[in-house]
Amino acid sequence: MANDHLSKKLTPTLLWGLGVGYVISGMYFGWNLGLEKGGSWGMAAATFLVIILYSCFSFSYAELACAIPKAGGAYDYAEKAFHKDIGFITGLAQMIEFVFAPPAIAIAIGAYLHLAFPQVPVLGAAIAVYLIFTALNIYGVKAAANVELVVTILAVGELLLFSSLTLPHFSVAKFSENPFPNGWSGVFAALPFAIWFFLGIEGLANVAEETLHPQKDILRGFGWALLTLVILCVLVFFGSIGVGGWKAIVYAADGSSSDSPLPLALGQLFETNHLFYQLLVGIGLFGLIASFHGLLLASGRASFEFGKIGNAPKFLGRVHPKFHTPANALLVNAFLGVLILCTGKTAEIIILSVFGALTLYIFSMLSLIKLRQTAPQLKRPFKVPFYPATPMIALLLSVICFIALCYYNLTLCLTYLGIIGFFFLVFKLLKYEQPSSI
Repeated sequence: MANDHLSKKLTPTLLWGLGVGYVISGMYFGWNLGLEKGGSWGMAAATFLVIILYSCFSFSYAELACAIPKAGGAYDYAEKAFHKDIGFITGLAQMIEFVFAPPAIAIAIGAYLHLAFPQVPVLGAAIAVYLIFTALNIYGVKAAANVELVVTILAVGELLLFSSLTLPHFSVAKFSENPFPNGWSGVFAALPFAIWFFLGIEGLANVAEETLHPQKDILRGFGWALLTLVILCVLVFFGSIGVGGWKAIVYAADGSSSDSPLPLALGQLFETNHLFYQLLVGIGLFGLIASFHGLLLASGRASFEFGKIGNAPKFLGRVHPKFHTPANALLVNAFLGVLILCTGKTAEIIILSVFGALTLYIFSMLSLIKLRQTAPQLKRPFKVPFYPATPMIALLLSVICFIALCYYNLTLCLTYLGIIGFFFLVFKLLKYEQPSSI
């Protein structure tokens, strides 16, 4: 009999490390590009909307994760609530999010290492990082989660240090320079970059099957991780912009858009050879590693469940006989990730990942509402407060963000829909008739 059971080793502390780690790279790069669209006030408005979105979504998603603790996450929820077709689309969107996000971060890690060690090529470093952390994830979930916890703590500590250095120099005048350059349209254009602050926290649901007590620990993991991320988001946002204005952390010295907002902000206060500046650059790498490593872990579980159910080649749904991890799924995801990062299209990769995330959010909230109606007998150790308002707010904001993303990225929208349509057609032609995973 094929081995398809994951081992249960994750505790609430490790879940907190994973939840924060999935996301924390968004504090270090990417979000600042939204300032070019919305300015400080416009980006602040977009970030406020996104904080509401993720607050409502996370606790709604926690209800689903506690009631259906499966590695497939959103796929399992949508399949049970609606139909295998809807489940497939939701699961595919989840895989697009988790498979496309790591290459973007890997490229950033490679660029970071190249800056510190010019002899190291960006692409070579990115591929090496993929191989190393894929091997670690294959070795064992507890070892992977422990490493994630350590690098996450270092990354959080670095952000707190950054905030303590910059916030005392916060200037209302600097923060308010050209604060609303494109009016309300700039708020909507900035939404994808605000989402990057929190993208990936939903990956906690994908390790529910490996959690010691999923019905209660998953909720704790979501709650404490979200609180930590909201606090860090606010500190980084105001600490970065308030020192020299938003343009100072968007544009590098040569006038090009920068992926290093925090060093640019700290550079307004210290020389590049200063201890604090060097410390930020050195430890800042851990923030990127934490998210990269965590998303590799989550993507492996999503692909594993797809194979286990029969929506993808069955070998993806087998676990390693010795390590009890989804080794096949992790290796395939690494292969795809390396192909994707070789395109060098970092911005486009990020946007495609956001498309997948928003699709997941929309169908997950619809699944929660549907299951409340059609499966009232389902054991729910946790019920989201203020139902149905909470999931409805998350659903509405997710739809708004999806529409805005389509409007400002039409070509990528069509590319994303084309990927979904192609694989859905293949899925229907192969006429999978595997039993439900629930």
